[in-house]
Parts: sequence; C-alpha cells; structure tokens
Amino acid sequence: MLTKKQSMSIAPRFVLTSVTYLLFLFISFGSLAQDEAADGIPTDDALVSAGESLFKANCTQCHAINEKVIGPALKDVHERRSKEWLISWIRNSQKLIQSGDETAVALWEEYNKTAMPAYPFSDEEITSLLSYVKVESSKEPEAAPVAADAGAGQTGTAASGDSVSSGYVTAILVVLIVVLVLILVVLGLIVSVLTKYLKDQKDLDGADEEIVNQRINLQKVLTSDFVIGSVVFLFVALLLKTAIDGAFTIGVQQGYQPTQPIAFSHKIHAGQYEIDCNYCHTGVRKSKAANIPSANICMNCHTAIKTESPEIQKIYAAIDYDPSTGEYGENTKPIEWVRIHNLPDLAYFNHSQHVKVGGLECQTCHGPIEEMDVVYQYSSLTMGWCINCHRETEVNTKDNEYYNKLVELHAEHSKEPMKVEDIGGLECSKCHY
Repeated sequence: MLTKKQSMSIAPRFVLTSVTYLLFLFISFGSLAQDEAADGIPTDDALVSAGESLFKANCTQCHAINEKVIGPALKDVHERRSKEWLISWIRNSQKLIQSGDETAVALWEEYNKTAMPAYPFSDEEITSLLSYVKVESSKEPEAAPVAADAGAGQTGTAASGDSVSSGYVTAILVVLIVVLVLILVVLGLIVSVLTKYLKDQKDLDGADEEIVNQRINLQKVLTSDFVIGSVVFLFVALLLKTAIDGAFTIGVQQGYQPTQPIAFSHKIHAGQYEIDCNYCHTGVRKSKAANIPSANICMNCHTAIKTESPEIQKIYAAIDYDPSTGEYGENTKPIEWVRIHNLPDLAYFNHSQHVKVGGLECQTCHGPIEEMDVVYQYSSLTMGWCINCHRETEVNTKDNEYYNKLVELHAEHSKEPMKVEDIGGLECSKCHY
C-alpha cells in the first residue's frame, strides 16, 4: 500500500507524463492532418505501388515526370492543380473543356488540341496515380544512360540458339584436320632425321641398308587404295554434313532482320519512353495474333511530336494526312511492313494463351525487344525450342480456378512444380491441327 505522501508525489508526475504524451499525439496527428489537408494526396507505399502500375499501363505513352512528351511534364502537378480538378481532368478531359473551365481550355489550346483519352477510374485509383506522381516528383531526375552502339553484338546475340551452332562443328572439324596435318609433318621430320642418322652408320646389314635407302614413290602413294578411299570418305562426309545442316535450317530464320518501309525503333518507344507493348500490339492479350499496329495508333502521338521527321512523313503519306491543316484525305495506301516472325501453317500458336494465361513476358520469345533499334528474330522458334520451353516452364496457376484440380492431382504423384508438359504440353495435337 502507498502512503498518502507517496501518492501525492506520484500524482504530479503521472499527470505531467500523460499531458506530455497527449501533447505529442496532438502535434503528430496535427502535422499529419495538415499534410493531408495540403493536397489531399497520401503517400503510403501500397497506394504508390498501385499508382505506379496504373501510370505505366496508361500514362507513359503521353507523359513523363520530368520531361515534356506529348503532354506536359507531371512533376509537382499536385501543387499546380487541386486534387478535385485533377480527378475531373483525368476522368474526362473533354467534358471539363466543354464546361468552359479556363485552365482546361488553356491546356487544350497549348497542346495543339490533342485529345486526352477519358479514363473511367474511381477516385481511389486516380488518388493512387497522383500519389505515385507526388512521390516521383520529390526524387532527383536520373541522368540519361549513354546509349550503346545498337549494332554491337547484335549478330552474335541473334545467332545464339538452343543447340550447338553448325559453325562450331565446322570449326572443330577444321581444327582437327589442321592438327592431323601438323602431326604428319612432325612424323615426316622425325623419319627424315632418323633416316639421315642411320645412313651415317657403318655396321648396317644389307636388309637394313635397303630399307634406309629406299625411295618413296609419291605417285604410287597418291594412287593407293588407302589414299583414294580416305579422300572419297572425307568428301562424302562433308557433303552429307552440308546437306543435313541445310535440311535443319529450312524454315529457321533466327537472326532475320529485314529493312522495313518505315524505320521504327523499339529502343526509343519501348525502351526510352517505356510504352507498354499492349498499347500498339492491341491483340496480344485477347487474340491469337499480336497484330501489326495501325497508323491510327501512331497518330495518337505523331500529330504533335516529330512532325518534321522524314519517317513520320511516310506515315502521313500512307494515310493521306496534311499536318499543316490537320485534315485527312481519301488517297490512302497500306504500309507494307515486312513480317519477321514466321511459323509454318501446320503449327498453331496463340498469343493470348501464352501472354494472358501463361503470364509470359514478350522478352521470353522476342528477346530484349526494348533494346532493338531494328527488330530481328531473336529465338530459333523451332519445334525443339518450343518443346524445351514446355518441359522447363512451370504452369502459372495463381488466381486460376481452372487449374485447381490439376494441381491437386499432380501433387499426389510428384513433389516437383507442375510444368506445361504435365498438362499435355508435349502432345502433337496441342500445336498441330
């Protein structure tokens, strides 16, 4: 039990501690409320991460944080505009312009009346976008990396395949032949030295002298059955090897890099500006083919940027567009792109099955496409290459109820992860009609 004196001495300290703690909480929450009230945009990690995904999937085609692209740079946009205005602008910029909002109309005029698509995002999604922009705005802009020579090493990369190259086999055979010739030369020198030594000896009998002094008839050696048979064997072997190598390369276009009618750099679009592949190749997630982008997609950007480029002028000519008036004519003609990746008609391949269901990245088959100024066929795309992939690739079963029963059955018989070959990925009818 505490005495009355002890209780009276503890009470002031308890009160003082409690008041200090409450004051600290009041100041902390007050500062947080002030920060939240300043722009209404929180910056917690989960929200920023969600905003980053939205930004990269929808905004990088026209916007960057620290530089002007088609639209303005977004650095500190939350300080220049209110949150409510930004939500209205992102959700439907044309509606805001038509309402007569002075800021919206001024932006519309400043950027050559380039229409910004409407995004039916919720308030929470747009807030997450703004959170990402706010966090990125506070970072120092990174220095642009020095561009490496686009052509350096490209041929070597493209030539690498899923098996030993025929060139390596040829090189090994050449090395072996050179080694054999050198061995023969060395043996000839040894025989010559020994013959000279034996000729200087005085105590050789008649049989030995006959062997030492015998002369080699070169014509007889060259016309012997052994030499003729060896030459014929080597010739037939090289001929067969060349024929087999040629047969194996029929239809294989690894490293194929044709010149396109309009120079298009994936390194600039997909690499430097990080434009999502799905923005141009709209069918990659929902159809069998990834499809070649239409000129309309190009014009989403190039009505406003690089209009003086000779390559962009080729697009204008194809769609009969006059950049000075912004009007389209009727004298259109198709752009004759050269197909790079070709599969035989007897092989079935579905992009959506691999990209959407399988979750594969474009680089799995097409290589570092974001580093290519001129696209080339990176992989061999042979039957063996596809089968090896099916043997090694684990099935992406996450959030896909279709695979639940298969996973259970597989787990009963194996402790290894379920791979494509385990669900029929090696059956002929999967890829051949």
